[in-house]
Amino acid sequence: MYDSRFWPKGVTRGHPALFVFWVLICLGILQFFAIGAFMCLIFGLNQTGMNDYYAFGLWIVVDLAVIALGAGAFFTSFLSYILKIKELKNIVNVAVLIGFICYTGAIMMLGIDIGQPIRGWFGFWHANVHSMLTEVMFCITTYAIVLIIELLPSVLENRQMVKVPAIGTFAHNLHRIMIVFAGTGTFLSFFHQGSLGGMFGVLYARPFDYRDGFMIWPWTFFLFILSAIAAGPSFTTLCVMITEKVSGRKLVPHKTKMLMGKISGLLLSAYMVLKLADTYYWAKVLVPKAGGSLDVMYQAPYGEWLLWAELGVCGVLPAIMLLMPRVRQSYGLLFLAMLLNCTGAVLNRFVFTVQSLAIPVLPFEKFLAYMPTWPEVAVGLLIIGYGFLVYSLAYRYLPIFPKEAELTKG
Repeated sequence: MYDSRFWPKGVTRGHPALFVFWVLICLGILQFFAIGAFMCLIFGLNQTGMNDYYAFGLWIVVDLAVIALGAGAFFTSFLSYILKIKELKNIVNVAVLIGFICYTGAIMMLGIDIGQPIRGWFGFWHANVHSMLTEVMFCITTYAIVLIIELLPSVLENRQMVKVPAIGTFAHNLHRIMIVFAGTGTFLSFFHQGSLGGMFGVLYARPFDYRDGFMIWPWTFFLFILSAIAAGPSFTTLCVMITEKVSGRKLVPHKTKMLMGKISGLLLSAYMVLKLADTYYWAKVLVPKAGGSLDVMYQAPYGEWLLWAELGVCGVLPAIMLLMPRVRQSYGLLFLAMLLNCTGAVLNRFVFTVQSLAIPVLPFEKFLAYMPTWPEVAVGLLIIGYGFLVYSLAYRYLPIFPKEAELTKG
């Protein structure tokens, strides 16, 4: 049955047969994940490439990366609902959707990472109050609930659901109090983004990660926050631009995309100034103080090219590009700059997670590289398949692009 009556009002979508085919592809990716997850749950974490040296692996890299990229949800909501930047109302719904996908996907993947997800509630009931990860666990879980509430109005405004008077009234009232949830989400996400970085900064036995700090917080606490809010808006805009190219429809005014690019550029520039200063101080003071050198910190396959890629190609370059109006006006250059920005955030999470564990810290240890197994890759692909599926369903049936009908007519 042709399902046009379920589409957002005033827009068109692809043929149902094509959509079903795409959904089957997403389900196939999820099935691949299910096989890897089943092996890890039944046979244990010895199915992975992790060991006593590498307690963190691919899953934590993906987890930290998607949480950073999902920061577009809380920061865009903060700018839209609290700072009242009206232009961002054109993109805040899809930002919340992407944040929901990132956070719920990360939680599901961590359920596999802990080995026995049936005991996941232990972290809440028997909380280790001395661990930054306890605060991260509480904030990520509660912020996922906030994202569900923020996404709920879009779900309730489906053309068929909104016909029920009680549902329509409830959705309208939710919009009126959304500023409360935007503020709550900002508070929760701000602190867990920082604590994820602070966790690495206090590892005094890991010279690659350890940093000085401000009062009780290491520098990495603030750098992770700034990195996330710089990359999050770029990732949201990238998803919108890819959707526009695939669907062949204009979904968000280019003026809004340019504003998101300007916000990312300003934040990324501030981050790069502080990150370069932090890296210089680390390389010239902290590493020699620990008895090491850059040659020790960057060894094959994690050579100094990673440093130049993260800070140069995927840091300084996109920061300069996003500050240039001509770049933001160009669809292709804006896409490239935002892609480099997001890649830099992912590289940053990779080196803090994997590279730091490769470096020997005791005389009898040697430099060790890490290679994930296919079950780890399968579980990592969870967020891709899950994200494609949820995003596709939301795009087809929910009014997440309020300007689409107007842009289509224009």
